[in-house]
Amino acid sequence: MTFVQLIECRTSRPDEMNRLMDDWVARAKGRRTATHTLVGRDRSDAAHLVEVVEFPSYEDAMRGSGRPESDRVFREMAALCDEAPVLMDLDVVRAERPAEDTVRRFFTVLAAPGELPPLNDLLAEDVHSHDPVNPQDTIGLDHARAEYRMWRAAFEGAFTVEDVLVQDDRACARWTWRATHRGDFLGIPATGRDVTMTGTTLFRLAPDGKITEIWWQHDQLGLMQQLGALDELEN
Repeated sequence: MTFVQLIECRTSRPDEMNRLMDDWVARAKGRRTATHTLVGRDRSDAAHLVEVVEFPSYEDAMRGSGRPESDRVFREMAALCDEAPVLMDLDVVRAERPAEDTVRRFFTVLAAPGELPPLNDLLAEDVHSHDPVNPQDTIGLDHARAEYRMWRAAFEGAFTVEDVLVQDDRACARWTWRATHRGDFLGIPATGRDVTMTGTTLFRLAPDGKITEIWWQHDQLGLMQQLGALDELEN
């Protein structure tokens, strides 16, 4: 279970506090167990700071806080506060990650059986897709749907999303696709072969949460080899 520590303090020495945090990050490089850190300043009270530190679990947080350098930096931070800092230990019981959820749902819907849905709840009308396999970029929701239908007509399969990383309006997914070749694909008749392809896809999301740009990177050469398209070249 994800765990969060919330540290609330008041300080009239914010510049020194920032320098201390920078020094702590440098000293603890490679040994920190926190995954995210965020510091907020109260708009109505500039001396009021709140730091939110996220860990994969409570155990990870305790392992990190037990190190001598962690105790030292906390004491140095407390010395810069106008009053004793307040700490809260929170088990995360609900966390919404809209960008990650959108990306994971995109891959699920893309390979779901039956008719391909409109996708207008996931993709912007002017979505722009870059794929090194295509001689030209795919622009617009209708053209994106047509490309996905081509793949779905040729293969029955599903994606396993291994990782999703999100920063600002970008999300990056590492995935594995496993499928069976059921129809014509780039002039190759159905072979009935089971294939596997890995790849990474970068997404840009619009303010409304829809995907507006996509960059694909996948092992197309490996796929063609599994379909037997390179057999003559290898002989």
